[in-house]
Amino acid sequence: MSNTFKTFLKHTAKDFHNQSVNPPVIRASTIIFKSMQDIRKTQSKATKNPTGGHFDYGRQGTSTTHILQKILSKLEESYHVFLTPTGFGAVFLSIFSVVRPGDEILVADPVYSPTRLLTQDFLKEFNIKSTFYNPSDLKTLEKNITKKTKLIFVENPGSNTFDFQDLGKIISIAKKNKILTAIDNTWGTPYFLKPIKLGFDMAIVSATKYYSGHSDVMGGSLAVNKKVFKQIQKTDKVCGMRMSPDDAYLITRGLRTLDVRLDRHRENAKKVSEFLSKYKKFKLLYPYKKDSVNFRMWKKYYSGASGLMGLRIKAKSKNSVVKFVNSLKLFGYGYSWGGFESLALYQDVREQGKRNFLKLAKNEHLVRLHIGLEDPNDLIADLKQALKHLK
Repeated sequence: MSNTFKTFLKHTAKDFHNQSVNPPVIRASTIIFKSMQDIRKTQSKATKNPTGGHFDYGRQGTSTTHILQKILSKLEESYHVFLTPTGFGAVFLSIFSVVRPGDEILVADPVYSPTRLLTQDFLKEFNIKSTFYNPSDLKTLEKNITKKTKLIFVENPGSNTFDFQDLGKIISIAKKNKILTAIDNTWGTPYFLKPIKLGFDMAIVSATKYYSGHSDVMGGSLAVNKKVFKQIQKTDKVCGMRMSPDDAYLITRGLRTLDVRLDRHRENAKKVSEFLSKYKKFKLLYPYKKDSVNFRMWKKYYSGASGLMGLRIKAKSKNSVVKFVNSLKLFGYGYSWGGFESLALYQDVREQGKRNFLKLAKNEHLVRLHIGLEDPNDLIADLKQALKHLK
């Protein structure tokens, strides 16, 4: 990418044929040709250049989805990017492309709860064993490697607990043992971390979140290196998971301001974290404390931090924590995050999935905050008035 990340996003994919700044939405089930010879020519081109956007059927995509793939491949500095209808679809595609019955995978303990259900329960039915490692103690990863281990699946930072791992060490362990690696990089996006460049084989981003930025579209991306491309492509062809052209268009449009929005999310989250860090009633789960392992691991690999953070709250009762959350006036209540608006959720233990290394003390609770694009002083004032409900 010759231009900077910021400039590239503003100038890529202009459509001079239609004289539009953003490319048009091309919807198609049938890709129509002038002759059978033209179909064969396109199929031949697709064989020779499988990332070139040569389609003979709408399930493979259209020029609209191909444009988004090209943009994301540039941002990720990857060989190719596959698109899925949801972020979790990208998780599914990454795992099912590379593991088979009899294989074993190692998974970070604090993964997204649907990822946990997929790996812990669903894979059992296919005779695939999942073992969970402690993100703060990579010896728990190394000691569980066997000759059957095919994949290490990382989520960084950890879902809701925001554990930052030593990514370089994980890659080193994987390469030494000839194991493939995948990382869910939704929190950082390639704006703050480029996993493929770092050495991961696969990098997942839920495009539903910051890529879209407006809480009105769903999608996922799976960036890959050349080593695993054919395996992913084979699964991608037969599984039928395809992002729609309309969603691809909205995500492409949202990407134009990804840097501007993430810079603002980061600035707002920094101000809010500085305010919250003064309260001894809870532990702030965000990379702000410079003498912490989490901060050092974040600083080592990331160029910035997004707007998602957590609070680990010790309270006399669950009701007071819920009352704190319900008292927030500028924070919406709902799943997902990454949009322009601030959100808050009380995280019930059941929603974490069964975790081996999460040790919550008695009367300790988790709250997740997404810091949006509002005036940070207004958000701080809102949090301040709500904090009085914590007992």
